[in-house]
Formats: sequence, structure tokens, C-alpha cells
Amino acid sequence: MSSESNQRIAVIGGGITGITTAYTLHKRGCQVTIFDRHPYAAMETSFANGGQLSASNAEVWNSWTTVMKGVKWMVSPGAPLLVNPKPSWHKLSWMAEFIRAIPEFEENTITTARLAIEARAHLQAMAEAEGIDFDAQHRGILHFYKTQREYEAAERTTALLAKGGLHRRPVTPSEIRQIEPALKGNFHGGFYTESDFTGDIHKFTTGLAAACERLGVTMRFAQDVVSTETGPGGVRIVSRSTEPTLDGSDQPLETNEFDKIVVCGGVMSRRLAHGLGDRINVYPVKGYSITVSLETPADQATAPWVSLLDDNTKIVTSRLGATRFRVAGTAEFNGYNRDIRAERIAPLIAWCRVHFPGMSTRHAVPWAGLRPMMPNMMPRVMKGRNPHVFYNTGHGHLGWTLSAATADAVSALVTQRINH
Repeated sequence: MSSESNQRIAVIGGGITGITTAYTLHKRGCQVTIFDRHPYAAMETSFANGGQLSASNAEVWNSWTTVMKGVKWMVSPGAPLLVNPKPSWHKLSWMAEFIRAIPEFEENTITTARLAIEARAHLQAMAEAEGIDFDAQHRGILHFYKTQREYEAAERTTALLAKGGLHRRPVTPSEIRQIEPALKGNFHGGFYTESDFTGDIHKFTTGLAAACERLGVTMRFAQDVVSTETGPGGVRIVSRSTEPTLDGSDQPLETNEFDKIVVCGGVMSRRLAHGLGDRINVYPVKGYSITVSLETPADQATAPWVSLLDDNTKIVTSRLGATRFRVAGTAEFNGYNRDIRAERIAPLIAWCRVHFPGMSTRHAVPWAGLRPMMPNMMPRVMKGRNPHVFYNTGHGHLGWTLSAATADAVSALVTQRINH
């Protein structure tokens, strides 16, 4: 086996989690190879998310309120949370574990807030070190509430986040208008987190991937991992190119050996873990977004710059430079289905037209991605049963927010010295 400081490490997954992990491992002196089935980095869930780096959104979903809302919304195609009633063992087992994690709600929310705060420093250090422009907007995140009941629930969440070290201050309706004059509507109140910020996850990830390649990380894009095999000396990976051939035949299999493997495979982590003898019960929770093109000065003037979160509809926004506005939301439990459904996009456009009536939605590009979500809403950063196997996955809706911290944590696990 290679020395502790020069190990050959395979990272499976070229999204935000895999790329930050590869970068951090390289900085710790490892020889890193990234595998991803797509020809480029950040082509799945890291392509067009809501853009928020939001410690203020660290509240986990495990509550009876969420369960009851989910049951109620099952018959409403445009609801913020939609569950396909067709049963599967994967879905049923995940939901049973989700319910079992309800007693951990407070502890997991506090832990997530702490992790999110830590991640900020790591991510900003990466961007500064490698000169990555990702349309970052350091204008805070504003949560707003239309009813007293919603606001009072948010007060309880704010107290939990404070235990995790996050400060978000209450704001009145008039302060909401001062913070973001473009936002229209009647509000009971809100909370503003000045320390949160936003940015384009795809631009950041592709920028960091380019830095990894420049620094000497081996990039095996367009390589689908067919199988993995562990042994006493390391891990063997069998992969196949996903590039098409002229005659339509399959590409030949390739075999590579490594000292260790880190699975950062998003929603495919469950299958990869099963092949490595582990159970990672990630479920693919689909989220949708639209990217509105702000083509005219009027559009640009009437779109918000401050990032927003409407807790009632679970819709978030980010301004990505002068000419793009990202709106994202909804959670859909529908297996590995990646279809973009019109009835799920329509509420995002309607929300824009209500709150920003002067902004044209003529050119709004829809997108859907599968969030890799664990039942307790906590990322899995851990060793596998085999000492050569590690995991950094299951970040759910907070992959952009948490990945830089979990990359540091898993890299520490991978490179720690073993006392023989």
C-alpha cells in the first residue's frame, strides 16, 4: 500500500461533494482520481439548485407536522411536498426511518447549523485560493412569513439555530421592504441572516474541478463504475466509458486499483454502497428550479438581489449576477424519475408573478434534480465495513451548504494514521 501521505484514492462522483472531497484529499497529499458517468463535472444535482449557502435553512424535516402536511398534499399536484403513493420497499423503509428520527429533530438541527457555519469558511477559502468566480452575493438570506402562526414556529427554529451558533434577527414588515424593496406582498414578519450568502453551484463546482485537474487530480469523466471489489490491499474498480461508439457497441471495460475509495455518488450511493457491503439508505428526493433570464433593464431592476425563502411554499431564490434569477423549491418522492413536470414548474412561475409582477418570466428555463437524502436528514460521513471504503453522501437539500465541511471531515478520516 502507498504511504499514508501518498495514498491512491478513488472518488466516485463529480458533483459538489465529490469535487470538494477530491480537492481536499489532494491538499492532504493523496493521489486522487475522480470517476463520474457524465462527461463534465456538476451535471446532475449540482447543476441548477436554489443557490443558497444557508445555515439559516438547517432545520431538518423530521417532524409530525411534515408528515401530516405530506399526507394532505398527496392529492395536490402543485404542493410543496408530493409523494407518489405507489409503494416500494425503498420508499417505505426510508419513511419508517424518517419517523423514527423525529425525536432527534432538535439535536440534528443544531448539528446541521454548526456544520453549515464551518462549511462557509472552507468553501470561501477554496474559492479564494483558486480564483473561482461563482456569482457569489454576500447580501444575507431573508425568510418571510405571512401569518403569525408561521412566524411563531420560525421563532422556535431561530432559538435552535442559535444553539448551533447561528444568529438570525427578527425583522418587521417595514424592515422586510427595506432589506428587499423588490419583494411585493403582505407579511407578518421575517428573519434575516446577514452571514448567509448565495452563489452558482455549477460555476463553483466546474471551477474547482478545473483547479483539481490543474493541480494533478486525474479526471475520469464519462466513466460509469460498473463494479467495485475490495480486498486486503485496497479496492478494484471496473468502469466503462459512457461515450457513444460509431457502431453502437459497448465500450470495453477498464480496471483500476486504488488504496481507498470515497463514495460521493449522490442518489447512486445506495447502489454503490450495497456493492461494497454497506447500507446507505439514500432516497432520491426530486427538486425543481427555474432560471429566469433578466433580459431588459426593467427585469433587472424589478428582480430581487437579496436571497429569499418563503417558508409557506418552501420556495427559495438567488440572484446569479445581473442577468439571472434562480427560483427553486418543492420536494417530490417519485423514485429515480427525472422528468420535468409542468405542474411542478407552474407554481414557481406563478410565485414569481405574484411577488415580482414587474419581472418578465418569458424566458424561464426549467430544471429538475434528485437530492440524495438520508431519513434523518444528516449527511453520511463515515468509514465502511471494509477499512478501504469511505462515504461522503446523503446531504439532501443542503449539499451546496454543507459539502465543503464534510469534504474536510471525510478527508481527515481517509488520511488518519493507523497505529499497527
